[in-house]
Amino acid sequence: MEFRSALAEKRYAELVDDAPQAVVGLDFDGVLSPIVDEPDEAHIHPDAPDVLVDLAEQVRAVAVVTGRPARQAVALGDLDSVGNRIAERGHDLIVLGQYGNERWTAKDRRVLSPRPPKGLAAFMIELPDILRAEGLADAHLEEKGLAVAVHTRRMADPVGALATLEPVLRVKAAKHGLVLEPGRLVIEVRAPGMHKGEAVRLLQRELRADAFVFIGDDLGDIEAFRAVKELRQRGMLGLLVCSASVEQPVLAEMADVVVGGPDGVMELLRGFTADAARARAH
Repeated sequence: MEFRSALAEKRYAELVDDAPQAVVGLDFDGVLSPIVDEPDEAHIHPDAPDVLVDLAEQVRAVAVVTGRPARQAVALGDLDSVGNRIAERGHDLIVLGQYGNERWTAKDRRVLSPRPPKGLAAFMIELPDILRAEGLADAHLEEKGLAVAVHTRRMADPVGALATLEPVLRVKAAKHGLVLEPGRLVIEVRAPGMHKGEAVRLLQRELRADAFVFIGDDLGDIEAFRAVKELRQRGMLGLLVCSASVEQPVLAEMADVVVGGPDGVMELLRGFTADAARARAH
C-alpha cells in the first residue's frame, strides 16, 4: 500500500476515525476480482467474502459500483451469500450495476433496472458488420442488456485493435444516441447520462454519508473519483484508492492510495477494518 502524500495519510486517518459515517464503494473487475480473458469467469478474491462482511460492521454501507449487470456481478461474486451474512448482522450490501443504472441490495434481493436505451438494438445489429469492415471480426462481444461491450483482450494485437475501434465506434454509437466507455482492452457502448460519479452522489445522498472511500482501477472509475473530490470540496471526508495495473496507469495519478490489484485491495480493507475497530473501541 502506497500513500501518495502526507495529506493522503491524513485523509486515511480521518476516515478511520469517522468510519461509522462512511460509505465504501468498490469496482468489481480489477478491484474485487482479477481481470481475466473471459468476462464470465471473473470471480471475486477468495478473501473478499470475509473481508466485506467484517468491513460492513465498521462503516455505514458497502457498495459495489460496476459496469457489469448487477445480476451478473451478484452471481460471479456470490454476493447474495455475502449480502446475507451482512444482513444477518443488521447491515446492507448494495450493488449498483451498469454504472448505476441497475440496483440490487441484500435486503431486497431483486434487481431494479430500466428499459434498454433507444438505439441499442439497432446498433447491435450493425456491430458485426462494423467489426468485419475493420478486420476485427474476432473481437469478443458481451451483451449486457443495457449496453454492449467489445473486448479485444484475446486478439493478437489487443491494444492496436482497441485504438482502431474506438474512433469508429464513437461515430457509429453517436448516430444512435449512445456513448462510449473505454476500459482495459474493452469498449462499452451504452446510454449517456448515468456514470459512476452519479452513482457516488446518489449513495451519498441516500445514506446521508459524511465520508466516502472509492476503490477503482479503470477509466470508468474516473467520474467516481471526481465525485469524491467534489464532495471533499464541500467539506466531506474522502479517500481515493487505485487498484493499480500496468494496463491503466491514469487512475493512479488521481489517487490518494495505490495498491497492487485485488490482493492489495484485500490488504487495505483488512487494515482499514482493524484500524476502525480500534478507533471505535477507544
